[in-house]
Amino acid sequence: MTSDTGVDEDVRAAVVPEATAWAERLRRFGYLAHPRADTRGRLVPPFPRPTGRTEAARGWLGPVLVAVLAGVLRFWRLGQPRAVVFDETFYAKDAWSMLRHGYEGTWPDRKIADPQLLAHPQVIPLSDTASFVAHPPMGKWVIALGEGLFGLGPFGWRFMTALLGTLSVLMLCRIGRRLFRSTALGCLAGALMAVDGLHFVMSRTALLDIVVMFFALAAFGCLLIDRDRSRARLAAALPLREDGSAGPDHNAGTHTRLGLRPWRLAAGVFLGLAASSKWNGLYFLVFFTALTVLWDVGARRVAGAYSPYRSVLRRDLGWSVLSLVPVAVVTYLATWTGWFLSDKGYDRHWADGRGGPWSWVPAPLRSLWHYEYLVYQFNVNLHSPHKYQSNPWSWLVLGRPVSFYYETPQPGQQGCHSTSPCSQEILALGTPLLWWTACAALVYLLFRWALRRDWRAGAVLCAVGAGYLPWFDFQDRTIFSFYAVAFVPYLCLAVAMLVGALLGPPRASEGRRVVGAVAAGALVLLIAWSFIYFFPLYAGQAIPYADWHARMWLDTWI
Repeated sequence: MTSDTGVDEDVRAAVVPEATAWAERLRRFGYLAHPRADTRGRLVPPFPRPTGRTEAARGWLGPVLVAVLAGVLRFWRLGQPRAVVFDETFYAKDAWSMLRHGYEGTWPDRKIADPQLLAHPQVIPLSDTASFVAHPPMGKWVIALGEGLFGLGPFGWRFMTALLGTLSVLMLCRIGRRLFRSTALGCLAGALMAVDGLHFVMSRTALLDIVVMFFALAAFGCLLIDRDRSRARLAAALPLREDGSAGPDHNAGTHTRLGLRPWRLAAGVFLGLAASSKWNGLYFLVFFTALTVLWDVGARRVAGAYSPYRSVLRRDLGWSVLSLVPVAVVTYLATWTGWFLSDKGYDRHWADGRGGPWSWVPAPLRSLWHYEYLVYQFNVNLHSPHKYQSNPWSWLVLGRPVSFYYETPQPGQQGCHSTSPCSQEILALGTPLLWWTACAALVYLLFRWALRRDWRAGAVLCAVGAGYLPWFDFQDRTIFSFYAVAFVPYLCLAVAMLVGALLGPPRASEGRRVVGAVAAGALVLLIAWSFIYFFPLYAGQAIPYADWHARMWLDTWI
């Protein structure tokens, strides 16, 4: 029988050693043999066993409740402000064009087009003349789905990002539960992301970065399930000892075939969707491919393989790469279907009639390759200065957030209840106490990974690195701190792991557990208070200028 964790019950079950006849004789003289460690428990640590229906439902009930909270926050007044916020002026329009033509058409200057989109009656000045765009299509197809359901308006173009933001909280709760074998810590990770200011703002704005975050997180969850299931197959292949336990075995660890791994294929699809939403999604494919190969090495080592790297090279590496990279490439190409089927897409017929050594490649693929080359050149050479650009060194400490929207409503207008002009801003700022705690949590995880060989810490650090480290190679490019939303889920996992350490191990003394619970509770409450305090800046509420200025804790936030 298989549980909701995807691991066979007979593998998860704790083995109660049966005393041998010799041990029974020694017991008469007061000798008690220590039970031998069961390698199956090391390969697949068991989840806490439910004690009833209520306990069993907590694995889903808690995550769903946290996701409902996140959804209420994100969908509340989603259409406000009724404005084209920051880069919505590009992606909302491109999404509508793709819905109508299958490719990105041409719009008038934003100063002309934006007021027409918000006017009554609405005017949509879209031309079918193709325009050059710097990002692949998937993220805009996602936005277009909301526009197809609710029309070309603020609610319509923000609907899908709000939905993905909500679903990502649910996914993170379940991912944290599987990673830590704790429903409480999993729900804590999801709740932390639900109250993160940057994730909140990006969930309520029609930009592409939240789409990259969603698909990369889905891939991470699929790879975690694949890890458990593949290790369960190794555990099931181990021969049993006389006492019913299983120890490491070279033959089983080296020669066991892990069979079809559908969750790894699913991860390949999601990684392809991440890369086809924005180019930085490609780095998650690279990092996660390396991560899952190293997981296989660790699994075969624990199972007893004398040369785990050689075993993985022979048994797993080829299928690992084929399950991820080609699947991601095919998925990426599939997202360009609208462009392939069009006659007017940008550079759609660039390769038609062209010869050369690559003429054997179909012309549409060569045209797409040329288009992608132009996109690459644009992205690496983007050096136009912007007042909100920032260096990635400052992202974790929130050195320079991006102001998406700012107005100064007069008294009695746009919710301004002050006797003097108000400030109304949408600031892409992470919840300060959460992010500053995450800096300490990452240091703790480095310790756990480097000195305690904790694979959970390594997995979280790998995911943070995939979303963060590549930007250090583009410090001369115009980049913004809100790109960091791609690795926000893993910062929340890091903080949850730190909170678990504060709570102390299950065998700690009662006093230690009480102190840990007080410290952890105080930290979580302070993070929640920080979100509530900055909420007006996240939701674009009009507040007195003095209240707005009091929230500018750093001069670089202005």
